[in-house]
Amino acid sequence: MTAVGLTAERPTGSGHARPWAAIQQTATMAWRNLVQIKHNPMELMDLSVQPVMFVLLFTYVFGGQMEGSTERYLQYALPGIIVQNALFATMSTAIGLNTDLTKGVFDRLRSLPIARFAPLLGRILADLGKQLWSLALMLTLGFALGFRADRGVAGVLGTALLILVFALAVSWLSVLVGMVAGDPEKVQILVFTLIMPITFTSSAFVRPETMPDGLRAWSDINPATQLSDACRGLLTGGEVASPVLWSLVWAAGFAAVFFPLAMRAYRARA
Repeated sequence: MTAVGLTAERPTGSGHARPWAAIQQTATMAWRNLVQIKHNPMELMDLSVQPVMFVLLFTYVFGGQMEGSTERYLQYALPGIIVQNALFATMSTAIGLNTDLTKGVFDRLRSLPIARFAPLLGRILADLGKQLWSLALMLTLGFALGFRADRGVAGVLGTALLILVFALAVSWLSVLVGMVAGDPEKVQILVFTLIMPITFTSSAFVRPETMPDGLRAWSDINPATQLSDACRGLLTGGEVASPVLWSLVWAAGFAAVFFPLAMRAYRARA
């Protein structure tokens, strides 16, 4: 009787799995996070309404003041709006992880015979899929409003790939915040406080040469500036090599710093 009781209390999951099984488990966890949208329509609102709102508001509220024409401003600002949305969308990774932790979902998943990293990686992959949806929605709306992708399909695909790589790197910062924050509200405040100054002091919405010298110096090395300029070059023409390279350098830096910290926090809590 004692042996049976001890066995029943021991978690069944070892955290180790064969590579192919681990891939399948990760895909299952990713699908789990995607189908939740069906049961939580508000998440679909965040994925769809917010990007549309960003494009319309920035174009028609700031366009005439910034460029004297909404069409010209859309041509400049849409890549920056895409970058801003991608960075803010990583907030959903932090909030989702923190919610799963506080509700005990990770405790239940840990008892299953699945790879220990599958729930975490599954959520990140699902969120990258949501990033693609938002990107496609903003580009479609931009084209409808008159945006021109002079680089063609190759530029659009290059932009999508670069956004996904950068979002994946920044996701590890979101994972860390999701693990250490006490509740989803604190997660939202922390991530918003980190990301908003980065995007609004970059070239995403205004030209850096109009900024004061000190702010312009920061804007020139700002990761959001490099990513916005890279997407702008890929979509509408202009310099591509340097901003793409610096965007990848920033992405590698984010991953190098926050991946080990996030995994340490993940192992400690999950």
